[in-house]
Amino acid sequence: MSYILGRIGQAVIVLAIAFTAAFVLLQALPGDALLIKFESPESGLSPDQIALLRDSLGANIPIWQQFFDTLGGFLVGDFGYSVQSGTPVSVIIASALPNTLVLATSAFVVAIVLAVALAVLAQLSWLPWLRTMLRSLPSLFISVPVFWLGIVLIQVFSFRLGWLPVINPGPIEGLIMPVAALALPIAAPMAQVLIRSIDDVLTQPFIAVVRSKGASEWWILSRNVARNAVLPALTIAGLLLGELISGAVITETVFGRAGIGRATEQAVTNQDAPVLQAIVVISAAIFVLVNLLVDLLYPLLDPRLKTIATVNA
Repeated sequence: MSYILGRIGQAVIVLAIAFTAAFVLLQALPGDALLIKFESPESGLSPDQIALLRDSLGANIPIWQQFFDTLGGFLVGDFGYSVQSGTPVSVIIASALPNTLVLATSAFVVAIVLAVALAVLAQLSWLPWLRTMLRSLPSLFISVPVFWLGIVLIQVFSFRLGWLPVINPGPIEGLIMPVAALALPIAAPMAQVLIRSIDDVLTQPFIAVVRSKGASEWWILSRNVARNAVLPALTIAGLLLGELISGAVITETVFGRAGIGRATEQAVTNQDAPVLQAIVVISAAIFVLVNLLVDLLYPLLDPRLKTIATVNA
């Protein structure tokens, strides 16, 4: 219990730092979203009316009070109101988040499948040139930017071949290219770490003992190597979630999908600080939660870590 509480306490501290950093950085941005919106001639508002609006929206209260008011609202699920549209930020997030979660979850599952398949094929392939090629693929895809890969997929599979429409695609068709653009750069580092981890485990003495008993390479890989080699890959998978979230934002912008990416783009254009802060904090919360689950899974996968956690408790 003390191990779990310690990890939860660390997660809470990280979230508090993320919230504070987002608040400070957004307050330091040049310009004023309220002035940008209401001082335009189209609004037809006088300076006195604009001042009243600023007072009603709490823009003139001290920064420290804004910080604690915003923090209190976040703790109860009140993210404030969008400066640009006046819509509650929670409504904007609730309408945009499901599409992004579908994209990110699908891409993450595909990335895991690709990483495992590439690592297994690179280990079991009997052709030296094929094994070398498979081991070189992760380094290639790591260096590929998400936005560039998305543009290439659109050019090839939509404009050249006409296989996948970009305008008004179906639910499944609209996911294929964004998922591919997001999954490949995520799968590459996972495959790279998994390949190296498998190589390290195969050098252990107990593998030689199992091999001397006549076990096949597939038996050794699936029964003896997999559980020992998965821990480093599990670590990198949790850390890659941050890249997955940022990649989802870029991918949604490239493919014109409605989601957190579109909401972020509009919030940045309009300097809509409440929306941006909610997106940053929610993204950080998802990232911290996944890494917390990874930490809690470690003792279940490795008995040595379970023993250490018990001794420390």
